[in-house]
Amino acid sequence: MERPFHLTYEVQDKRAGENFSRLRVVPGAELNADILAETNVNDQADGDAAVVAAQGEELALVDDTGKVVARSNREVIDDSARQTLTSEEIEVLRREGASAGKELIAKLMLSHTAIDQKTTYSLAKYKLLKERKFLRRFSVLPLDVVLLGQWLLENRDAWKVLDLRPEMMGLLGCWADVHFGGEPAQGAREPHGGRWLVVDDTGGLLVAALAERMGLLCRGPGRQSASASAAEQGDTARTADATPGRGGANGGPGRPTSPSPPRAQRTAKKRPRCDDLDEHYALTNTITLIHANSQPNLSVLRYFDYDASDPSPAPPYHPLFTNLLPISWLQLVSPADDVVCSEKPADATPEELASWKPNRRGNYHRKRRRWARTNEVVENTRAGGFSGLAVATTMDPVSVLREALPLLAGGAPIAIYSPTIEPLEQLADCFSIGRRAAWVSSLPAEAVGKTQAELDRWEGTREFPINPTLVLGAAVQSSRARRWQVLPGRTHPFMTGRGGAEGFLFTAWRAIPALGKVSARGKFQKRRGEAA
Repeated sequence: MERPFHLTYEVQDKRAGENFSRLRVVPGAELNADILAETNVNDQADGDAAVVAAQGEELALVDDTGKVVARSNREVIDDSARQTLTSEEIEVLRREGASAGKELIAKLMLSHTAIDQKTTYSLAKYKLLKERKFLRRFSVLPLDVVLLGQWLLENRDAWKVLDLRPEMMGLLGCWADVHFGGEPAQGAREPHGGRWLVVDDTGGLLVAALAERMGLLCRGPGRQSASASAAEQGDTARTADATPGRGGANGGPGRPTSPSPPRAQRTAKKRPRCDDLDEHYALTNTITLIHANSQPNLSVLRYFDYDASDPSPAPPYHPLFTNLLPISWLQLVSPADDVVCSEKPADATPEELASWKPNRRGNYHRKRRRWARTNEVVENTRAGGFSGLAVATTMDPVSVLREALPLLAGGAPIAIYSPTIEPLEQLADCFSIGRRAAWVSSLPAEAVGKTQAELDRWEGTREFPINPTLVLGAAVQSSRARRWQVLPGRTHPFMTGRGGAEGFLFTAWRAIPALGKVSARGKFQKRRGEAA
C-alpha cells in the first residue's frame, strides 16, 4: 500500500456502487479535539455532531453550534441504566450512520439522561469506551523488537521466549554493552572489534534485540561488511548449482516475492565463480550464537525478513547473513567429534565436475561451502577475544560460563538472564568475596600446578564450581516497568498485570588474574611529627 507509518486511518462507509471501504487520514486536530476544546469550547473538529469539552474543573457536552447541552456535577452514576437508546436503535445507527461512528457516539452521549451527573473521570472514560467500540480507526506502526516481544508475551506462548519482557531486553543489551562495533579495518584478516558471544533460547528474540542495537536487523541503506560485499560479487556463481526456485530471505510471510527471471537472463548475469572455501563471514560487528541443536532456533527472525534455514539466499543479502555466526556446543567444546567439522569433502578436478550430473555437482558445492562456513566459525570462536557475553537460557549458568569465560577479552561485560532467581543467586555465590579470598589464600588440591589457561577451563569442585577469580562485580538485579492509567482526575499505576516469571539479570565483568605473587611495596606509615 506504500502508506506511511504512525498515522491514524479511519475506515469510511461504503459509497454507492462500491464494494470496498475507503480510508481517511485522521488529522491531529481531530484526534486531539478534546484537548483543544479545553481552551476554546467552540473549537470543534469538522463534521462532529458533538464533543466533550472542559470548562474549568467540570466537563460539558456541546452540540454543532457550540451550545452547552449538559454539564457534570461530579456524581458517580450507573451508565447502563441511564441510556435511552435501545440496542436495536444503536444497531440501526451503526449500519446507517455516517462518518464511521462519530455521529453514533454523539447521539449516544446526547441521549444519556444523566450525562450531567458524571464525574470528570467517568465522563472521559465513557466517551473513550464508546470510541473504542464504534469508531473504526487504526494506526499502522513499524515492527520493532519491543513491539514484537510484547505481542509474543501477551498473545502467544510467553514461555517460548522465557517471559523476556522489553525492559529486561533493554537491560541485557545495556549491561552487555552491545553497540555498532565499527567498520572493518582495511586489509585485516583476523576477527577484530565488536564481536559478541550470545546464548539464546528465546527463539531468536535476544538475537533480534542485539542485532537492532548493532544496526544489523533490517535491510536497507546502512552499514555493510566487507564480507557481504565480496559475497554478493560472486553470489550467482556460488548458487549456480543450487536447487532452483528457492525463495531465499526475501520470501518471508506476508511479503511479496519477485518472479524468477528466465534461465537465459540468469545465465547472462553470472559472475566469475568464487571458491567454495573462501571466507563467508564478516570480521567485525558480529554475533556468535551458541546453540544446543544441529540448527539454531531463530524463528523470531523471520518477522524481520531473515531466513536462518537458507544457507545460500539470493542477493541482496540480509546483514545477518554475514554477521550472525552459529556454532553448536559440540563444535565449540569438541570440534573433532562433530561430523561436519571432521569430515572435509574430497577435492574434485574440473574434469570430474564436468562429468557429474547437476544434482551431484550441486551437492558437492553445498557440502564444501557448509564445511568451510562451519570451520571458519569454529576457528574464530575458539580463538576468543569477544567484546561481551549475553545469555538468555534455561541451562545451568555455571556450565555456560565455564566454556564462555575463556573466550572473553579482559574487562568484557557479562549479562545473563534467567526467568527465576535461584540459578543466578547460585552463580553469584560462586564469585563471592569469601570464595575468592579462600581461593587466593589456599588453592584447592585439584588446581595446584595448573597453568592459567588450564585454570580458566577448570572443571571445578563442590567447593569451587568455577574459578572465582575470573569475574569481578558479580550482582543480581531485576526491573519491571509499571503501566500507568492517565485520565482526567484519575492518574495511577495499574494494580494488576500479566503474570508469569519476574525475570532476573546477572551482571559482571571478565577479569584476567595477575600472574605470580602480588605484593605491595613502599613505606606508607607517617613519620612522627609530620603534619596531618
